[in-house]
Amino acid sequence: MESLGELLQALRRSPYMKRAEEMKRELLADPLVAELRERHPEIDDALLVSHMNQVSQYVKESHRCKNCPGLDRCPNDLAGHYTKLEVHNIADKTYLVDTKVPCKLWTAKQAQERIRRRIRSFYVDEQVLSGRYSLEEILRVDRERVKAVEKVAEYIAHVQERGLPNKGLYLYGKFGTGKTFLMGYMLYELARYGYTGVIIYMPDFMEDLKSMFAEPQQLKDTIEMLKETDLLVFDDIGSENLNPWARDHVLGTILNYRMNRKPTFFTSNYDLDALEQHFSFTNRVGEELHKGQRIMDRIRPFVEAVPVNGRNKRGMTSESV
Repeated sequence: MESLGELLQALRRSPYMKRAEEMKRELLADPLVAELRERHPEIDDALLVSHMNQVSQYVKESHRCKNCPGLDRCPNDLAGHYTKLEVHNIADKTYLVDTKVPCKLWTAKQAQERIRRRIRSFYVDEQVLSGRYSLEEILRVDRERVKAVEKVAEYIAHVQERGLPNKGLYLYGKFGTGKTFLMGYMLYELARYGYTGVIIYMPDFMEDLKSMFAEPQQLKDTIEMLKETDLLVFDDIGSENLNPWARDHVLGTILNYRMNRKPTFFTSNYDLDALEQHFSFTNRVGEELHKGQRIMDRIRPFVEAVPVNGRNKRGMTSESV
């Protein structure tokens, strides 16, 4: 029968143990470990060996992060995080403590998600709110809409410096000139500063109001949300099939509350005069000039009308804005 000493000697000569010793030598010689020891001279080989798993994880994940394949393909144990080693000296004893730290990409993603949670979109493509483009890129796409882009940029700068005014913007122009996109860009930029926003596509909203009529609590909650959000965008106003109840008791209620309190924004193919004509006629009642004027009294004084010129970008590639 082999003695215990002989068994240990055989074990040390096994390929597994040889490989383990080789990996230990490589790990202790790694530049990251050398850098750690330079910062903390109290670290000796025995301490590193006793914390081999933590040291190995630290080195492995640090090298992976140096050649980062992107957050979606992060190979680390906890995606978007890396292992950090801290040295604690307690009662003349040295300890290595490992912690998981979020990387820059993870932190940026979380910040982006916090921004997006401040914006709600109803019936509008979420890509409008992605924040993928800079002001320079937007200007480069179509020089004809420079004045409109500059006006939106001025508004954003004003809010950042002085807070929310009670006036919004009324962007109007031909189909596909980027009015909705500019409003989405504004909502995203101001959400970065903590402002909440809602963008709502009017034709679909007006259709959905018919079903909400039978659900008064849902209707009440929807109206309250639109009244209270910091920034409200009515997208493509003037394209909806109008009825007196939606115009007077829903839209009118929201606008009446927001005027002099919070800014409201609009995109439309109509200028303000044409929008008044639209509000003055419903399929059910016919012409009601005073009702159209009443709604416009809650819009016209509280917006700056901004024409948006340019070519129709609908149907172009996703790179176009």
